[in-house]
Amino acid sequence: MSESTSFVDTLPLSTECPMLTADLPGIGGVLKSQPKDFVVEEIPAYQPCGDGEHLFLWIEKTDTPADHLGRHIAAALGISTRELGTAGLKDTHAVTRQFVSVPRRVEERLSAIDTTGIRLLNATPHVNKLRTGHLRGNRFQVLVRESFVNPTPMSDQSNNRTDVGPPSADSKKAVAIAERLRETGVPNYYGTQRFGNKHSTLMLGLKLLTEARTGSDEGARKPNRGFLHRLALSAAQSWLFNNVLAERLQEGLLDRVLFGDIMQKCESGGIFDVRDVAVEQPRFDARETVITGPMFGPKMRPAQHEPAAREQRVLAAAGLTLDAFRRFGQLAEGTRRPLLIWPNDLQVRTTDDGLLFEFSLPSGAYATVVLREFMKTDALSGE
Repeated sequence: MSESTSFVDTLPLSTECPMLTADLPGIGGVLKSQPKDFVVEEIPAYQPCGDGEHLFLWIEKTDTPADHLGRHIAAALGISTRELGTAGLKDTHAVTRQFVSVPRRVEERLSAIDTTGIRLLNATPHVNKLRTGHLRGNRFQVLVRESFVNPTPMSDQSNNRTDVGPPSADSKKAVAIAERLRETGVPNYYGTQRFGNKHSTLMLGLKLLTEARTGSDEGARKPNRGFLHRLALSAAQSWLFNNVLAERLQEGLLDRVLFGDIMQKCESGGIFDVRDVAVEQPRFDARETVITGPMFGPKMRPAQHEPAAREQRVLAAAGLTLDAFRRFGQLAEGTRRPLLIWPNDLQVRTTDDGLLFEFSLPSGAYATVVLREFMKTDALSGE
């Protein structure tokens, strides 16, 4: 390797992940043809109580970037963006509804918020500012148009080709896939939009970690890089997680509890390590718990035994060690993430324009990851 070529430049940076339903033919189709085709509504962790020094604004935005929403509300109300609170970012090319908290002192100025693409639906007082992560999940209503068009098959996914036919044929295919996913769950991949245009965000994250490994992390100490570096490091963590998940899926271990796995309780979110597979497999099968994968970082609870060796192999293949993450402190603390999600109330119905999908997902899960199992294509718009 030449001195001008870094290890990152030689990595096979594929973000294409195997599907759980690769043996079932897909419906193809077009996603997000219009903003109204993709509707997202927050499921808040709690409702505002009706009293306090803050206002929870229930906002609907259409075809509007998340950062523009915050800047517009702050300007309209004459406050700093630092005074805003949100539970999470929402899609751009979509219709989205979410809470945004603001100080109650601006209550008389709320009429200034409404503009093209942004509407204030209601406002309710609350005692606390809304914080990132104060979110149970999101409810989706997604129209896949022209669902009778052949999908472009993904490489090495399946030999099945979807024949051109009427929407009713695709409806049967979608129902078959939905039945499978209700039983097995959906691989909880990060969507490809996480990695940036042409993997640029991911490449930066891996470069930072590689430089930290070699001690040449001058870029990490430059000022005003915190947000960019956090985003890039998160992309690297997400890509590594996807690789661990993909390996277990390909080896038929996505629904098998292994000695040394780190499990998460579905009800409380608490995590623990597996010491008795005979006890824990039935709890997983009953959906009381779920197997987790690594979001590498110094605060991540490490797996043990075979799962630990699997996770270490993924790190080693990227030329990294866990020590590389320690150089970045709070920018890449690490955690565990469920390998599977089960969409709640997953429904599919035929409309005049295509197939309409309705389902809810926990916070942090990607609707496009669910839809790719139906469409059998990675040509999906970002969330």
